[in-house]
Amino acid sequence: MKYLLSFVVEEERMGDASPEEMQESMQRWAAFDEEATDKGALIACEPLESSSTATTIRLQEDGGRIVTDGPFVESKEVLGGFSLLECENLDEAIEWANKVPLQSGAIEIRAVMDLSRYGYHSKTLTPAKATA
Repeated sequence: MKYLLSFVVEEERMGDASPEEMQESMQRWAAFDEEATDKGALIACEPLESSSTATTIRLQEDGGRIVTDGPFVESKEVLGGFSLLECENLDEAIEWANKVPLQSGAIEIRAVMDLSRYGYHSKTLTPAKATA
């Protein structure tokens, strides 16, 4: 089963790190990525650009769509990145979340919805080493 780990962070704090602190942080992220890849769990793990670069498409009741600049909500906390993992169950997803090297913020864990019972089959690639 796939699980999305959403990294919710205070955007203002993201730019506070020194170059040395950023390098140390990247080493921790590289270790996380390597372990999750070696265990066959990691499908994707990416940071996101600042919410100021976001574009939002608002869906209208009449079927129209409005494109606007900026994030979808006004908030101090924003989606800062994500990992998409293949896990046997929620307990395994929690184990991986506990290894994520975030220094602050929150990690939301959500199962990816399985729509195969409705005839939809995602084209997302499963990791080659996945055991599930």
